[in-house]
Amino acid sequence: MAIPVLIMGRSGSGKSTSLRNFKKDELGLINVLKKPLPFRGKFDSTIETDDYATIMKAIVGTEKKTIVIDDAGYLITNHFMRKHSVGGGGNSVFTLYNELGDHFWTLIEFIKTKVAPDKIVYLLMHENQDESGSIKPKTIGKLLDEKVCIEGMFTIVLRAMVDNDRHYFKTQSDGSDVCKTPIDMFEDKEIDNDLKMVDETIRKYYELS
Repeated sequence: MAIPVLIMGRSGSGKSTSLRNFKKDELGLINVLKKPLPFRGKFDSTIETDDYATIMKAIVGTEKKTIVIDDAGYLITNHFMRKHSVGGGGNSVFTLYNELGDHFWTLIEFIKTKVAPDKIVYLLMHENQDESGSIKPKTIGKLLDEKVCIEGMFTIVLRAMVDNDRHYFKTQSDGSDVCKTPIDMFEDKEIDNDLKMVDETIRKYYELS
């Protein structure tokens, strides 16, 4: 199975910028919002789409071992915005929320069960504070938040943070968020927001080719 990794953070916290140290031929990028990268250059293997079927086909079909879905949260948002006012109320609204949860859950399960085991797929998402005060990935609907618990489907959850001019990833939770990493994967609770370094660390830890 491939390894899904969740990167969450506020807008401007350095999620997309963390890709800056990958060479243009090292990374497969799925650009959900079709927005420019926040640094010079581009990646050879870039797909601009928010279609789940296209994304899953691309993840399986690419030769790239490292794949980033940026911003994965807008797969949910775009689906919601296209359909929330079309079908009316009642059962159609209930069906829409079920679709939002089903599609996103299926994508993560697809990565875990149908993709080659030497691939790592990073899902970049915005964060949100829930009713209990915990910082979690931003979704829409109770199905994903309460029934699925998105972060529970990942072994590795990093949180992009910014402190003045310093951008970094948190590797362990202090109780206020849901970030987590395996024992001894990272020595420090705060690391540079360098996804290339993170990718190399994960591959070494799990002995991926």
